[in-house]
Amino acid sequence: MRALFIILFLSLPGLPLVAAASSTVNLQDDTLRLSLSEAVARAKANSIAAKQAITQKETKYWEWRTFRSNYQPQLALSGILPGYNKTYAQVLQPNGTILFQPIRNDNSSLTLDFTQSIAATGGTIFGTTELQRFSDFDRKTVLYNGTPYGIGYTQPLLQFNRLKWDKKIEPLKYRESQQAYIESQEEISMQVAEYFFDLLLAQENLRLAESNFANTEKILSIANTKFELGKIARNEILQLQLERLNAQKAVGTANRDVEIATLNLRTYVGIEEGDRLSAIMPGPVGDISIPTEKVLAEAYENRSDAIAFARRLAEAKRDVAKAKGENGLNATLNANLGYSNAGNRVFDVYRSPKSQQSVVLQLSIPMLDWGRSRSRAKTAQANEQLVVYEVEQARLNFKQEIITQVTLFDMMKEQMTLTARAAEIALEKYQIASERYVLGNLSITDLSIAFQENDRAKRDYIAALRNFWGAYYQLRYLSLYDFEKNEKIRYD
Repeated sequence: MRALFIILFLSLPGLPLVAAASSTVNLQDDTLRLSLSEAVARAKANSIAAKQAITQKETKYWEWRTFRSNYQPQLALSGILPGYNKTYAQVLQPNGTILFQPIRNDNSSLTLDFTQSIAATGGTIFGTTELQRFSDFDRKTVLYNGTPYGIGYTQPLLQFNRLKWDKKIEPLKYRESQQAYIESQEEISMQVAEYFFDLLLAQENLRLAESNFANTEKILSIANTKFELGKIARNEILQLQLERLNAQKAVGTANRDVEIATLNLRTYVGIEEGDRLSAIMPGPVGDISIPTEKVLAEAYENRSDAIAFARRLAEAKRDVAKAKGENGLNATLNANLGYSNAGNRVFDVYRSPKSQQSVVLQLSIPMLDWGRSRSRAKTAQANEQLVVYEVEQARLNFKQEIITQVTLFDMMKEQMTLTARAAEIALEKYQIASERYVLGNLSITDLSIAFQENDRAKRDYIAALRNFWGAYYQLRYLSLYDFEKNEKIRYD
């Protein structure tokens, strides 16, 4: 009788029971098979998130270029061309009366200015050349006035020097933005991994559901034969019929989950609508060791947060200097010298010009402000101390996060090894249970338990893979370091 059941078992249509562990979801020829690394690469090239990161990077680059231009010589041409005017103007007479006289003239001018900021002092060197032409159409006269050349210097005294502080802070901001761009790429990797394993788990659930349905059909056929021979009760047949219905429902649910997971991955990665997707089961990262000290060293050197610590402290000191610079005496020294002239012809302006000089010292001294200036300075100092404490706490959190993540990564490696072994054991137990049921040595309840344990073991393994790769990409993000290639992560 046992030999008869074995022959019936092997001759029935459907998938073999071993398929519960080794088969894959049926794929069409046009299916795009994606590994995790391929999905990450596609997302970094085509996703909306990647394009947003590139745009942000370009914005910060042009802001940096704008900052650098503040320290370069500036040359500007300005003028009034034409300056035509036709109107009536009041003219005061010697006897005190006013006459309105018609005016029709053109007063045009051109000025070429050169400026150069001095970051060390906050002053500005400037030079200028100017030519003015006045035409009186009523009196048929033309006059020229101009400054062939002039140079000068403007120096704020006892004031806040923004140029000096910007030179300290802006390079930090620019480097921070560069590292933030690399971090955004690693964030894409982490998000892709989430969507990828969603699809992989959905595919595995579908594969298991289809395999269980086929095997349940096969076992139900065997059970019907055993029932006809009087070997089992009607209740066992009903139990198997219920198992078949549940397996059929599971196939429908799994198909729905695959469609949703496929749509999510396709949308994020930027894959065309017509492509069918299949996620390839990834293996673990090679047997690499990631010491905590290495991750901390790379993180402090590479992360934008580490750069932001220095930037925030510098900004706090700048605010204190600004508050003190606006407190008390403010003075500006303006000095210039050059040559100017006038004449009836344009060349008269440049023939034997007359020298001109000026020195002006502007002062502003608050006499009574009821302690407002002192309060601003004290507020800035208190804020500076608060920033110091906040940065100190942020450093501790920064370090603790890395230590925790390294520990988590090591745990995920161990868990992945254990779940892989558990999946092998569950598969072997499932195969033995199936054979024992065919031979009549196992109840349908025990067989169902073996089904469930095998399915759960496969899902647990995928979950362990997901946690492992998630922890690995998180470590890359926290350190901006590629531990497989042993080099810093860079993107052109």
